[in-house]
Amino acid sequence: LKSFYSVADLIYGFVGGLGVTAGAHRYWTHKSYKAKLPLRIILATLYLTCGMNSIFDWVRDHRIHHKFTETDADPHNAKRGLFFSHVGWLMQKKHPEVLRRGRQIDMSDVLADPVVQFEERYFKPLLLIFSFLIPVSVPCLLWGETWWNATLANILRWVVLLNCIWAVNSFAHIYGLHPYNRKIQPADNRVVSAIALGEGWHNYHHTFPWDYKTSELGDYGLNVTTGFIDFFAYIGWAYDRKQPSENLIQKVVQQAGDGTH
Repeated sequence: LKSFYSVADLIYGFVGGLGVTAGAHRYWTHKSYKAKLPLRIILATLYLTCGMNSIFDWVRDHRIHHKFTETDADPHNAKRGLFFSHVGWLMQKKHPEVLRRGRQIDMSDVLADPVVQFEERYFKPLLLIFSFLIPVSVPCLLWGETWWNATLANILRWVVLLNCIWAVNSFAHIYGLHPYNRKIQPADNRVVSAIALGEGWHNYHHTFPWDYKTSELGDYGLNVTTGFIDFFAYIGWAYDRKQPSENLIQKVVQQAGDGTH
């Protein structure tokens, strides 16, 4: 039972990551595919397990990040260093430019989603339930784990999950290759892709932010999130998946790539 709890905790962290990558990022921020109501409810629920800000706040900050990458308006500007872009930006007040530009970001599409409206209205209790009460109480009530061990395991899950997500903002903006655009700082980083469920192909993503795959890869090995979206496309809950043509990708690689494609 103890080993089962370890596996369950790992799965809980894994699916929570999908709530960020497939939900807050690829769906709500970039609208790279469309999702029917049941899938949107699943994505919002998985996102709540991560213990992060609301979907609205996450999407707003990420849209600012893409529009003003590596400037004072970028919430986690990588030019301010690895630590700042990883976690330091969450430990201090936002730069005035981030606040100013944030008020200019169009969030009407996100606020129009009834799933987001519900999450915003009841965010604090929902966050407490899905990110703390469920992962701590279930192992204690169902298979006799101690409250102390369950709490520590949940904290560990939360810390590991957050650092995997933050690695996209930090390591994938500093270390890696630039096969699609050598003139921008975001880079393709295989290690980040592995721990962040496919979000580390960052040079590609900042070049083609509307691609639902966030990469050019045709398999799911280092892009689990794409497999997740494709599964729901197979059953009809996800549709209109956007991606650039091969001709456009090759043209961009030839014009702006660093030669590593």
